[in-house]
Amino acid sequence: MKKATIIGAGGQMGQWFSKYFKTQGYEVTGYDSEIKVTSKDVIVSESLVGGILNADYVILCTPTRRTPEIIRLIAKEMKRGTYLIEISSEKSKVVSSLSKMPAKINPICIHPMFGPGTKTIKGQNIISVPIKDAKSELTIAKELFPGANFVTIDAVEHDKKIAVILGLTHLMNLVFANIISKDEKMNLTEKMSGTTFRVQKTLAESIMTESPELIETIIANPEIRRVAEEFWKDIGRLLTSVQESKTEEVINYIKECQERLAGHTDVNESYKRMTKMVKAVEK
Repeated sequence: MKKATIIGAGGQMGQWFSKYFKTQGYEVTGYDSEIKVTSKDVIVSESLVGGILNADYVILCTPTRRTPEIIRLIAKEMKRGTYLIEISSEKSKVVSSLSKMPAKINPICIHPMFGPGTKTIKGQNIISVPIKDAKSELTIAKELFPGANFVTIDAVEHDKKIAVILGLTHLMNLVFANIISKDEKMNLTEKMSGTTFRVQKTLAESIMTESPELIETIIANPEIRRVAEEFWKDIGRLLTSVQESKTEEVINYIKECQERLAGHTDVNESYKRMTKMVKAVEK
């Protein structure tokens, strides 16, 4: 029986991976220095190094800031020919640590683009970041997660894309959630609200189920600075134009945006999808 060890097994993604590898027929060991490991059928390790000595696969579900240090601590202790799988949302620093590991260990650097509420791996997106041998690393990742969709991209490009995909969305929704959380008449707001608000509120609140540490890591991605500054600048520009009654400027901004979107998106289809989403939410 193959053996998998989950480091950070007490956290939400740690619990998800523990359950996943268990259902795939692995013997699963869990270690967590901060949160008690409560996953069923998981062998709890009392020490970090003790947990990885016999593992064929070690999966790091650890805070991004601590991951490089953990890689250094465990890589030399792992068995020859085993796999160290890393799942953090920011890759540049982690990739540097993975590439310095002893040659006897195989690095697998992935970013699962799904949360702990996911029921099946089928059809989920996973980003693969090459470390030593892109082809063989991707082959192993596909064997570990059959049915997932894989995209391969280098660490620098990954962090730039993730600044928009996760960074900007988390930043906008965090601030939106903060503003609505101060609404003392939320019942009235709910009664008055339409489709757009309900969808946005549901999205913001679901993002707020993530741990504060994860959200902080996502918005601390250095690459977010560029997109966040553009976002900030555009909000300022739009508000100024509105206050100065520069209607034409605002309309041109909207039209240009619509034209660019039309180049790669069917916005009418997007509207239909949102209507379906609302119906699903309100069932």
